[in-house]
Amino acid sequence: MKTVGLFFGSFNPVHIGHLALAEYFLKYAELSEVWFVVTPHNPFKKKGNLLPDRTRLHLVHLALEDQENLLPSDIEFNLPQPNYTAQTLAYLREKHPDLNFKLIMGEDNLKGLHKWKNVESITANHDILVYPRHPIPNEEEIVENWRKKYPRVQLVNAPKMEISATLIRNSFKDGKALRNLLPKAVFDYIEGSNLFQ
Repeated sequence: MKTVGLFFGSFNPVHIGHLALAEYFLKYAELSEVWFVVTPHNPFKKKGNLLPDRTRLHLVHLALEDQENLLPSDIEFNLPQPNYTAQTLAYLREKHPDLNFKLIMGEDNLKGLHKWKNVESITANHDILVYPRHPIPNEEEIVENWRKKYPRVQLVNAPKMEISATLIRNSFKDGKALRNLLPKAVFDYIEGSNLFQ
């Protein structure tokens, strides 16, 4: 059975940190593919400063066009909003019974997992691959505590990415665009379209 890592995000915009993390998971967590699931409306975030859904999806397509086994997904575009991960996963399990889906998330999301809608369904049906956002003090002890609550959590020692989409958006607004934080095609499109002006 093929194993797919689901990397959910607003990708506003997608940047090289996202690509580096996805590639790491693909190779070190032994995934067949990683899908970049572009989320139209995360229930925990305001939609105000997001680029239009289709624009964010287009940027993900541009970023991944020459990447092997990293794929864009608009699966949440056709589901009710705001987008609840449990609903998306139930839909994917039904649509692709031949695939094994694992969730990729930052450790900051794991801390808030108990607030997610139908979290029991998520944790019962899926492994959760967690990457540290920052060095975690007492890492082993903390992971053990997570595992007591969520036995299918696995900490993956992925590289820590300190790149933020906010920094990138602000760099364009300030006329000091940080070219090397974005895939070339994404940078060229944003610059040519004045998306963050």
